[in-house]
Amino acid sequence: MIRKYITEKRSWLLLLAALQVIIIFVAFIDSAIPLLPVLYIVLLNTLLCLAFVFLRYSRETRFYKSLASWDQIYELQAVLDPGSPMERLVHEAVSAQTDRYKRESFMNVQLLESEKDELLAWIHEVKTPLTAMQLMIERLPDETLQRQMMYEWLRIHHLLDQQLHQKRIPFIRNDLFIEKVSLAPILNKEIRALKSWCISKRIGFDVELDAETVLTDGKWLAFMLRQLLTNAVKYSEASDILIRSREEGGHVVLVIEDSGQGIDPRDLPRIYDRGFTSSRFRQEGAATGMGLYLTRQVAEPLQIRLHAASVLGQGSVFTLTFPRENDFQRLTGM
Repeated sequence: MIRKYITEKRSWLLLLAALQVIIIFVAFIDSAIPLLPVLYIVLLNTLLCLAFVFLRYSRETRFYKSLASWDQIYELQAVLDPGSPMERLVHEAVSAQTDRYKRESFMNVQLLESEKDELLAWIHEVKTPLTAMQLMIERLPDETLQRQMMYEWLRIHHLLDQQLHQKRIPFIRNDLFIEKVSLAPILNKEIRALKSWCISKRIGFDVELDAETVLTDGKWLAFMLRQLLTNAVKYSEASDILIRSREEGGHVVLVIEDSGQGIDPRDLPRIYDRGFTSSRFRQEGAATGMGLYLTRQVAEPLQIRLHAASVLGQGSVFTLTFPRENDFQRLTGM
């Protein structure tokens, strides 16, 4: 700050120095003026100017130091009150800019909230004809056509479900209800939803739950399992998907293992990135790159550790490690 202060006052300091040089020059060329007293006066003037600059430095930089340490939030309490007309001018300009940003931010938040509510309402409205469409598809006499249409129906259904939860995830902490949840009913419901797709692909499920109860939010856990099971079915063919749970070190561990196409080792570190889709084994644009990204977004507030392992061409294993009860107690400060 002192270097900036000297730079700011450089013109004044140069003016004072020039005046002292002029006094010495006049005394040097005019023999009637004794040089030694003049030098003494110049020395006193210089010391007085340095003392003045030193004393004024602290006072004149307090406001700007507080402004430099300001954390750029919308409140100016951390900034000291201005002590000079120029400081007041700066303070008024910053206050006016801050007020404008507040208004714009509030309007943008209101607009985003409105768009979110409209989109969620639209998604809920679309689900009604989708349900009716499912019933009509189930009545089709042609089984091949029925399977094809059911597959497309499932794609639409899951895309809408992803969009719905994607809009809710930023507010997930306000929507969590942590309790002891049984894994079996949630898994059974999600497997039944994929039944027609699994039948057409000759895929079965082998479920063995040694640990049946976890501490989590049932609704959001169902969404996570939906994404993982959908991926397992999508990239598998004529094989079983193994679902196991066990207790390990006080944690419940749930493992979902498929024998599908697997994940390229180069892609494995990026599977949770938003919008990332592998360059291999794409199903003609069926992949959106959002399923695993949203799964990771939900896992973080639920304190669920998510781990993926895969061998290309042999399948993938996703492991969910659930928190213990005292983990949530430390999190909430109970």
